[in-house]
Amino acid sequence: MSEHALFTKVLVANRGEIACRIIRTLQRLGIASVAIYHASDRRSPHVAMADEAHEIAGETPVAAYLDGAAILEVAAQVDAGALHPGYGFLAENAAFAQATVDAGLVFIGPDPAVIGLMGDKIKARAFVIEHGYPVAPSVVQDGDFDGFLAAAGAIGYPLLIKAAAGGGGKGMRIVEAEDTLRAEAEKAAAEAKRYFGDPRIYAERFVERPRHIEVQVLGDGAGGVVHLFERECSIQRRFQKVIEESPAPGLPDDLKQRIWDAAVGIAGAAHYLNAGTVEFILAPDGEFYFLEMNTRLQVEHPVTEMITGIDLVETQIQIAAGRGLPFAQADIQASGHAIECRICAEDPDNDFLPETGRILRLEPPPGDGVRFDNGFAAGQEVTAAFDSMLAKLVVHGADRSDAIDRCRAALDRLVLLGVQVNTDYLARLLGHPAFQEGRLDTGFIDRHGGDLATAPPTDPAAAHLVIAAALGCRAFRALAFEVPEPYASIGAWRN
Repeated sequence: MSEHALFTKVLVANRGEIACRIIRTLQRLGIASVAIYHASDRRSPHVAMADEAHEIAGETPVAAYLDGAAILEVAAQVDAGALHPGYGFLAENAAFAQATVDAGLVFIGPDPAVIGLMGDKIKARAFVIEHGYPVAPSVVQDGDFDGFLAAAGAIGYPLLIKAAAGGGGKGMRIVEAEDTLRAEAEKAAAEAKRYFGDPRIYAERFVERPRHIEVQVLGDGAGGVVHLFERECSIQRRFQKVIEESPAPGLPDDLKQRIWDAAVGIAGAAHYLNAGTVEFILAPDGEFYFLEMNTRLQVEHPVTEMITGIDLVETQIQIAAGRGLPFAQADIQASGHAIECRICAEDPDNDFLPETGRILRLEPPPGDGVRFDNGFAAGQEVTAAFDSMLAKLVVHGADRSDAIDRCRAALDRLVLLGVQVNTDYLARLLGHPAFQEGRLDTGFIDRHGGDLATAPPTDPAAAHLVIAAALGCRAFRALAFEVPEPYASIGAWRN
């Protein structure tokens, strides 16, 4: 393979909607795809979509997808030329990236050394400070726990305690006063150890009512970096994103430019290769601070694709194949507004408790500018083994108001029966006056929780109409009521 040829076969080291999303681009490019799966995912769409699929054993489903050695063994068996990790799982694991390279494959992502630098929040913050970019006042726990607590308290309250490794809101605690600092720091360290195998934590000044703004970047590994504008990710619950959009509403052009420049400067200083995201906290006074860098594709990357028309996975593949950046900054244009809603199996009225069940009917919403990234199918079990996110609904509109309207209409048309999901809650979020006016910050859901709660039903006939609609679907009836073999052959029987 010449350095400018695309790969002939790529192993996708992930599952669910991101595996399906990557496979779609591989199919369009004429590249053979290899899926991996745990036995519990045998009926998953990503298994059926791929050109070939191989089972990975493990004590648990998550353990199987984290077994880097087993995954690389499959890659060798099928003679894959490259590996795409998606996000989560092994995507930000520098040791796995290095093992992939050592095995003779191309890792479709950053260099292992850069993952080790920017994927470690403490190292990344020190690097950013060294290069003159703004970071909120902070202190790192370096072994002397009592000294760490004293230094953290000196920063002032409220404080945010965070894990050095990982993400997704794990190992994070807000500390409002000194009397809870030790307990919250100990909890954060224990959670960091449990989820990431790394108990290191740090404390930083908690910016009250901040916005979470991130910038999509692409790098050539030699200091050349472009940005694909910013994303607004402020609508969160327990530090996990719920709704993302691009562009961020209401930001002055000069502030956007400064944020873009900081993101490009940070990535350029790291000689960043491939796709990544630089995340910032934006204070109400307009000051912004480096938060972290995600050295991978983000869950919310489709909103950037919708406004730019650029397939980020295709671009990742081109860069990994040695073609460099396929466009200059001046070539990248944004059009309209895009919103992404994370469709999760959860109960928003019960503290977002994850839900399980069997998907009995699934019909993506129709409509122009509507994209439904999904990794489940009717008949499939939703278990507690993985994150509760089932799919992503992404909508593009002429402007923000149009995108909101289209998104609410698409949520209304989405059919997903058999497991409780958060679609009604998302529709209420999009319809809230504060959201529609762009008055956003990371405390939005907590502050407006009463407005977002499910209202008591006013029409007693509504439930009957839903049941009638479900019973009118042949696929639903078959999944819910047909007698499986061998009992169907036996005839009338009882247990």
